[in-house]
Amino acid sequence: QVQLVESGGGLVQAGGSLRPSCAASGITVSIYLMAWYRQAPGNQREFVARIFCRGDTNYAESVKGRFTISRDNTKNTVYLQMNSLEPMDTAVYYCNTQRLGTSYWGQGTQVTVSS
Repeated sequence: QVQLVESGGGLVQAGGSLRPSCAASGITVSIYLMAWYRQAPGNQREFVARIFCRGDTNYAESVKGRFTISRDNTKNTVYLQMNSLEPMDTAVYYCNTQRLGTSYWGQGTQVTVSS
């Protein structure tokens, strides 16, 4: 059974940093595509970043140069280092993966950036 558990969100001032994490079980993060999405109030869930099994990454234009996705294979955990945070980054951040045609989501972690 695939389970994704996010943690590490919080409240931070504009310009600050956070590093949410996504602990996975039932899959191996090094061999599956892992991604982060976010959803702000009243908005649709949107793509933020992804990391492929070979380590390649890509990002939404709005976070390029500020966010970095990475993984620790020994902990089976994926991270999202978020720097230079802006109020527009305020959202619930979700971890995502897909296995055998099924998409899995964590419960999300709230990130709030104050101006």
